[in-house]
Amino acid sequence: MIQDTIAAISTAVGEGGIAIIRISGPNAIAGTAALFQSRTDLREADSHTVHYGHIVHPATGEQIEEVLVTLMRGPRSFTAEDVVEINAHGGVVAVKKVLDVVLMQEDMRLAEPGEFTKRAFLNGRIDLMQAEAVIDLIRSKSDRAFSIARKQAEGLLSKRIKALRQTVIELLAHIEVNIDYPEHDVEEMTTAYIRDQSQIALDEIAKLLKTANEGKILREGIMTAIVGRPNVGKSSLLNMLAQENKAIVTDIPGTTRDVIEEYVTLNHIPLRLLDTAGIRETSDLVEQLGVERSHTALAEADLILFVLNYNEPLHADDRELLDRMAGRQVVLVINKTDLPGKLDMEEIEKRFSPEAIVRMSVLQEAGLDYLEKAISGMFFEGKLDSGDLTYVSNVRHIALLKRAQQSLLDGIAASEAGIPIDVMQIDVRSAWESLGEIIGDAVGDSLIDQIFSQFCLGK
Repeated sequence: MIQDTIAAISTAVGEGGIAIIRISGPNAIAGTAALFQSRTDLREADSHTVHYGHIVHPATGEQIEEVLVTLMRGPRSFTAEDVVEINAHGGVVAVKKVLDVVLMQEDMRLAEPGEFTKRAFLNGRIDLMQAEAVIDLIRSKSDRAFSIARKQAEGLLSKRIKALRQTVIELLAHIEVNIDYPEHDVEEMTTAYIRDQSQIALDEIAKLLKTANEGKILREGIMTAIVGRPNVGKSSLLNMLAQENKAIVTDIPGTTRDVIEEYVTLNHIPLRLLDTAGIRETSDLVEQLGVERSHTALAEADLILFVLNYNEPLHADDRELLDRMAGRQVVLVINKTDLPGKLDMEEIEKRFSPEAIVRMSVLQEAGLDYLEKAISGMFFEGKLDSGDLTYVSNVRHIALLKRAQQSLLDGIAASEAGIPIDVMQIDVRSAWESLGEIIGDAVGDSLIDQIFSQFCLGK
């Protein structure tokens, strides 16, 4: 049982309209009441009420800050414990003064990163999948990523995992009954039952994994490298997509010397854009370092936006880059289409399908809709499902689903090979345990600590 009480600033540190200090635990109400000068005694106040007053220093009685205090009695709170939230004026000094006197109270300590959400999990209010969705809500890079995380936080995906787990546990129970009472076992029926029930579970896992690639992309963004020779419009394209001047643009080749990173959302698709230095042979030492970083970004990218100048013929450097991109996810951006065409389009069209070629004039901001369509078609088969938001997006969940899938496949193979049923039990139990790890059943403390350490302080 949790004995201590935790407190932390739950809003971003800095200037703002208000700042919130969150307190949770057995001493949250009494500890705050000792500091709170008001007409209301918090210890007698109803749950989910807001009270005006001042925070005072416990030793001197000096008024520290004018505040509103929100009281939520457990289990009807985020952590399922008694929770108090102190709304103070925004500002580094004001909120720090309030937190300092709060931490003077008995059994009160500063919360660890993610500890409020961790307590919600440990107290059974949410499962581990829902807890992990909280950090996805905070880090969402697009409306769609936020919607997916919100559905996961509400438990939509957890329900599907729990139903899947129920199918597997019923299969496991059937196997264990036959092990304990072999005189009632019908071998043919058992083998058929194992195969059929395993297949039901495998079909559901396959449905979930089908969304995994899209879900991971929506959660983390597509790492996108903008590459090409100097002065073809790479930085201009970045600025157009970001809708602000992130990169310096000049007519001088080699202006960009380093990799510039920016997150943008294109047609609900989050892109982690990397504007690279122009790739060419150069004697300039600083530019050489930039070109080396461009090659690294090119190797690590999920998507390459290869920019060519419509007003110039293909260069030897262009052809070398084109050769290196075989087998990669590439959208060829033909820029400067507002100028006379000198690019050999026949050679380009021999190398790329029409869907992967986008004609644009970044200067005139023309062709962006075609770029959106090309990227969407490459990663989402042209569209995103707007109705079903039960995407699997977490790498840990994907890995565990694949492990459960393999265990069930091993169990089917064992049953068809005539292997004793008690051996098959191991595979089925392994699948059940893997699915349990997703929602937080039977997970180790070290994994729980690792997951919640990624959260911000105060959440």
